Amino acid sequence: MATDRSGADRRSADRANADRSGAGDPARTLALLWGLTAEEKPGRRGPRQARSTGEIAAAAVALADAEGVEAVTMRRVAQELGLSPMALYTYVPGKAELLDLMLDTVYAAVPRSAPADAGWRARATAVADDNRALFRAHPWVAAVSTSRPPLGPGLMAKYEYELRALEGTGLPDVELDAALTHLLGFVQTCARMAADERAAQQDSAMTDAQWWQANAELLARVFDPERHPVAARVGAAAGEAHGGAYDPDHAYAFGLARVLDGLEALIRER
Repeated sequence: MATDRSGADRRSADRANADRSGAGDPARTLALLWGLTAEEKPGRRGPRQARSTGEIAAAAVALADAEGVEAVTMRRVAQELGLSPMALYTYVPGKAELLDLMLDTVYAAVPRSAPADAGWRARATAVADDNRALFRAHPWVAAVSTSRPPLGPGLMAKYEYELRALEGTGLPDVELDAALTHLLGFVQTCARMAADERAAQQDSAMTDAQWWQANAELLARVFDPERHPVAARVGAAAGEAHGGAYDPDHAYAFGLARVLDGLEALIRER
């Protein structure tokens, strides 16, 4: 049983579930997300606990924002809060449940834009931009697998807001959900690629343009434009336009327009 796990077992499970939501005990996770934790149940005996789940989530989110989600361990979060690791387990069963709490906390804080244009494309663009802002504020979120999402109040409010952007398009409910998943998947992919670019710049201490310039002579020795003429022409044009091989802002704007074009074709078909 989860309540009988040893500290070593919990730590092992924490590592295994570090980058995947929905990996904890479902009953305990849902109780935690919806405020049904033991300290809030009527009839509880004993002294009032010193911390709230909101404070724990905020500390864990701040740690992930600063150092990455891999830095979030029960021990580190406990230290940030001035608790012992075992005391933290009285609030949160383990890292898996903590991760779901972190995700639902940031989902609850996602901005809800209200575009002046009431059309569905403007509303869908606002949803995409809001999620992009979420990933910029909390880069670690884009790297977490949410195939089994935390079904907390933050996620449900976010899902409702996002679905309403596509409401009234005539899409049946199953396609409405699929269209939203497609849109958000595109935004998450862009966020991951942008994070990879930032990491490459930090690791090399050079911008993309500086890296290409520094390695231009070496690349000229191994790259044959006569053998790969299309790649040479297109690569040179894109590099000149973007100052490097990849421009996150251009990729996002171009790709979002294509995603919306595809959805518009589907909507017209329906």
